[in-house]
Amino acid sequence: MENKINIFLPGLDNQIRFVRRKLDLEGKTTLTLGSTSEEIVKIFAKETNQKAELIVEDYNSLLNSRLLLGNDKRFNVRLMDYEFTDFKDNSFDLVYTQGGISNPRRSKIVKEIKRILKPEGILCVGEVVSLREDIPPFVQDIYDSSELEPLQATQIEKYYIERNFEVLDQKDLSFTLEEYYTKNLFELKKTVKELAENEKSYYKKLINMISHEAKAFLKEGASDFIGFYSLILKKKIEVAE
Repeated sequence: MENKINIFLPGLDNQIRFVRRKLDLEGKTTLTLGSTSEEIVKIFAKETNQKAELIVEDYNSLLNSRLLLGNDKRFNVRLMDYEFTDFKDNSFDLVYTQGGISNPRRSKIVKEIKRILKPEGILCVGEVVSLREDIPPFVQDIYDSSELEPLQATQIEKYYIERNFEVLDQKDLSFTLEEYYTKNLFELKKTVKELAENEKSYYKKLINMISHEAKAFLKEGASDFIGFYSLILKKKIEVAE
């Protein structure tokens, strides 16, 4: 039995375990997109025997990742816009993101990922999805406040196929969300107790957003509408016409 990995993202440690079971990572060059991905980056560095790249989009995430990963030369953490990275074409064997691109910028980010992936490179993506088309207003409020734009669960494969990816495998990890949101509330309450009054005021909007989203999922039935899918995709070789 695999040891539990403490990953505080939708999908928990199930997505990286899914990827490790399905792919041979030895010698692969990897890029991970998204904050709170430090444990994932450690796994990639260990199993690929290559330097593992991580990019985040905000300064606080950059500082936090560098603090957690330290000065270990196996990791390289940088601040970049996911839509416009500094990497050259065909730079990576594998790009990984877990809940980091389920937003209105998805298509531009996926286009950039395709550019920096090698021919037949692998994209491992975890997506927040809508399980039903008839989304009630309180669920739409969650999407809006969290800047989410989920795909329909029934359409996610089609979305990536249309962008010239081959779907190698897919896994429904919606069952992880209850534990994820329960942990969210627990960590939030613990963190709030440790904050000074001026810090509580500064983070009030973020605290309220996280609390509202978690409680809506756990107590108001949002679990009937919100899911999480992970896909392993291969970039097809594009033949010039």
